[in-house]
Formats: sequence, structure tokens, C-alpha cells
Amino acid sequence: MLLELKVKEFGIIEEIDWNPCPGLNVITGETGAGKSLVIDAIEALLASRMGEDVIRHGADKAQVEGVFALPEDNSIPQLKEILEQSGLELDDGVLVLSCLLQRNGRSVYRINRNPVTRGILGQLGVLMVDIHGQSDHLSLLNRDYQLMFLDAYAHVSQLREQFSTMATELNKAEEELGKLDAQEKELARQEEFLKFQVEEIAKADLKDGEEEELVREQTILSSSEKLKESCYEAYRAIYSEESPVTAASALERLNDAVVAMKKLAEIDDSMGEQVKCLEQMVSGLQDLARDLRSYGDRLEYDPARMENIQLRLDLIRNLKRKYGRNVPEILEYAGRAQMELEQISHSSERRTELSRKVDSLREDMARLAEELSNNRSEAAKKLEKDVARELHDLNMSGVQFKTSVRQEADQNGLAFLDGQRFGFNRSGIDTVEFMVSTNPGEPIRPLAKIASTGEMSRFMLALKSAFSGADSIPVLIFDEVDIGVGARGGEIIGKKLWALSHVKQVICVTHLAQIAAYADAHFKITKVLSGNRALSKMERLEGDYMTREISIMLSGPQPTDKAFSNAKELVQKAKEWKRSSA
Repeated sequence: MLLELKVKEFGIIEEIDWNPCPGLNVITGETGAGKSLVIDAIEALLASRMGEDVIRHGADKAQVEGVFALPEDNSIPQLKEILEQSGLELDDGVLVLSCLLQRNGRSVYRINRNPVTRGILGQLGVLMVDIHGQSDHLSLLNRDYQLMFLDAYAHVSQLREQFSTMATELNKAEEELGKLDAQEKELARQEEFLKFQVEEIAKADLKDGEEEELVREQTILSSSEKLKESCYEAYRAIYSEESPVTAASALERLNDAVVAMKKLAEIDDSMGEQVKCLEQMVSGLQDLARDLRSYGDRLEYDPARMENIQLRLDLIRNLKRKYGRNVPEILEYAGRAQMELEQISHSSERRTELSRKVDSLREDMARLAEELSNNRSEAAKKLEKDVARELHDLNMSGVQFKTSVRQEADQNGLAFLDGQRFGFNRSGIDTVEFMVSTNPGEPIRPLAKIASTGEMSRFMLALKSAFSGADSIPVLIFDEVDIGVGARGGEIIGKKLWALSHVKQVICVTHLAQIAAYADAHFKITKVLSGNRALSKMERLEGDYMTREISIMLSGPQPTDKAFSNAKELVQKAKEWKRSSA
């Protein structure tokens, strides 16, 4: 509900601080006093459409602030979603909306003191307050809201949410499937190329370290004669029977050293370790000589092997040019290519899986959409009867109300058992529109085509009364609901408004005493002169002050005692009716 409204420098309003009450709030006053300006200020706050022309003459800016207490039962889930998406939080269930309109600058909008865009403020406003009268801030003129209201009335909101979830899932699946279809040819080419690469590397049967080993072997083979010559030369130097007598071999000289060392050890046994060391050197040198001889004997140039090595190295170099700087990188590339091949294979499986999922979702959605549509059609018939009854009570029996629930054929839509296909969105297959004929003989037209007059306000009152249990908007405002209505009609409207205020906070601007008598809180707007300026003031009336205001509404600015008595009787009658109807 609206807890407080602060208005500054708006039209002829210098400053108003208004605290409406729960239930039915009535605003009265002379024509031109500024009653509708209060409603305009609320609309400026919620719809954010007012220009700088509403700023009071002589002022640079106008300010409107509304403090709202939100329902504790989370009956407006969209509001919570908008706040979360905007990074905003509630302050103990209270929402403070403010709008600063500047004559020579940008307007500033805030929610709980945080700057927001005009759009976000407007999204919240349409969820919290419905204004009916001269304003165009009417939720029930919007076909999307008409569908939402009908679903709430039919108690199918849960079914609709289920369908919406499935529609989102279907959209994602079809998008992914479309991408896979678009990529199908490219994936086929990619698969063929990757297979070639993987097979080419696999056929080479590369081994880590193979290239280095081949290069080493190639170097040895190409230098085999030189190596053989060096090997034999070293062998002869160590141990060779062919050495000249004057040039003793290294082994012979070491043996001579061993003989000499043994003579030393016979005299000084401390030299025994050195003798053993020298003997080990002799033995090692003999082994080395034999190894050199064996290595030299094995060395032989092999042209066939040399050619094989060269071919193998050429193959590795070619693969390096394509796939990596060395054998490990080539093998790593082959591993990645194999993984890509597996992913392409999985994409084919994924495509099959998605196709089955899309078919299954469409079947389930068709059944759910049919159930939704049937429930809506049944609810529409009941709603028409309820609205007709409300219109009758409001002396508007000549007004016809119909709820159009229709579907559009679409070859890409959901398929039904009878072979028909209907287009759909997240809400189902139905387009819902409220249709009205305001006078006998006139064609029935969309509700949005009705002129925004008192007749429209009364029609909206009938709709809101019929929707009272299904409509989640907590604050209703009716401006000029009494245009063209007499005393008897006013009493009926007063009763309807008061009954509606049991489930909503209702604010009504009226000229009829019969409506004002049913108020739970009565507020009067007066225009006063301050210097050469006209200003609007607002005050709450209670007791005799309220009764006097109603008497003025009955008989004029100078009410007689009889008029006062009639007003008192009118208020008492309303109290008794309210007491009996509570």
C-alpha cells in the first residue's frame, strides 16, 4: 500500500505530505482545486512521463516521492525479480520511489535512494499502482496484462509458468540444433582433414628421442672410416704387437712401472696400495684396448642403412614443418586432433539427442498449451458473467464485455492431434484481448479503444471488482469515476469501491457525496491564495468536518442545516451498510 506521498512544486501544489490509509481513501474538493494533480503526481512518479511543464511556475524543479509497504506474501514475484536484476534490495519491506523533475536539466529517478533509469521505475510502477480515469497508466489496457489477469482469474498461473520454462528450454535446444545444422558441412570437412592428419602421424610411428638417435647414427656412419682409423691408432698406442721396438706401448710402460713399484713395496710395505692401484690401471687399460679393437672391427659403412636413415629424417622434418618443432610436439598435435575428432563424433550424437529432445518438448508443450487454452476459454466465459453482473450493479447493463481467446495458425508452431499447428510464445498459444461495446448496436471493440472518461473508470471498476481475488496490483486509483452518475449510481459505486478496498488500497477522486460517504479516510483539496499565487492544500477530514464537506457536495458552498442533516444521515447509512457487509 501507499504509506506516504510527498509532492513539492508540482503544478499549483507548493508542498503536500499525504499519508493515505488502508481501505477506501476519498479525495474531494472544488473543481480546479488540484484534486487530479495529486493523481498526476503519482503518475509522474510511477510512469515517469511528465515533462517540465508540470513544474510550478517560478520553481526550477518539482519533486515527488512515494513510500510503499509491499505485501508480505510475495504476491508480486515480478517486482522482486526486477529489484534483484537491478541490484536493489528492500528496506524492511518498504520501497521508496522518488522522481526529481528539473526544468533545465535531466530528471533523476531513485529507488530506496539508489539512482535508477526511468524504465525501471516504470516497470515497478505498473506492478504496484493501477490508475483509472483520465490517465493512460492502465494495466488492463495492455493485452499482456489482460492475459496475465485472465490466467490469475483461471488459477492457471502455475501451468503457464511450467509452459514458460519448457518454452525457454525448447528455445535453447532449437538454437543449439540450428548451430549444429549450420556447422554440419564444415564439421564434415574438418573431420576428413583431421582423420588425414591423425593417420599420417600414426603411420609414421614416431618415437620420442628418435630423431636425435638417427642424427647420431647418421653422423657415425658418414664418418666410419675416420673413426676406424682413429680407433686402431689408439689401440696401437695402448697395446700393439706391431709397435716398433724403440716405441714402447703405453701398456708395456705401465707394466714396467708395476715391476718397479713392487720392488719399492718389498722394502716399504706402505706402498702396497699404490701397487694395487697401478695394477688396476694396467687391467683397465687392457680392457679399453680390447673394447677399441672390437669397436673398430664393427665399424663399417652401410649405404643401405644410410639411405634409410636419410629417408626417415626427411619424413620427420616434413611432419615437423606441418605439426610442430619436434617429435613430442608432433605427437601432442596428434593427440589434440584425435580429441577434436571425438568431439565431432559426439556432436553427431548430440544432434540426434537434441532432435529427440525438441520433438519430446513440442509434444509435451502441445498437451500443456491445449490444457491452458481450454482453462482460459472456460474462465473467459465465467469472467464475462461476473463482469456483466458488476456492470448491471453499476447501471451499465447496456455495456457488453467479451473475452477473446484466439490462436494463430503457424506451420512452425506446435502440432495438435487434429493436425492443426498454432504459433506460440512463453505464455502458450493464446492471444487474449478484452472486448467491449459501450452502447447497444455498436460493434464490439478492444478495451483499449474506449475513450478515457468516467465511463471507462466505471467499466474498470466492474473489471477490478470481478478480478479482485486474482489481481495482484495492491493500489487502485479511480479518477472521475462519477462522471455522468446520479445519486443512486453514486451509492452503488461507493459500495463497490468500499468492497474492493477489502483486498486493495483504493484511492478515489470524486464529486459525489454518495461515494464520499463510504470513505475510510476522507481528504479535501482546497485552493488558497498566498500573495498573488494560488496554492493547493490537502487536509484529512473527520467527524463534523467530514460531514460538512459532504453536505457541501450535496447542496453547495453554503449548506443549510437540512443539508448537514442529510449528509449526516448519508454517512450513518453508509456506516451501517459497511458494518453489515464486513
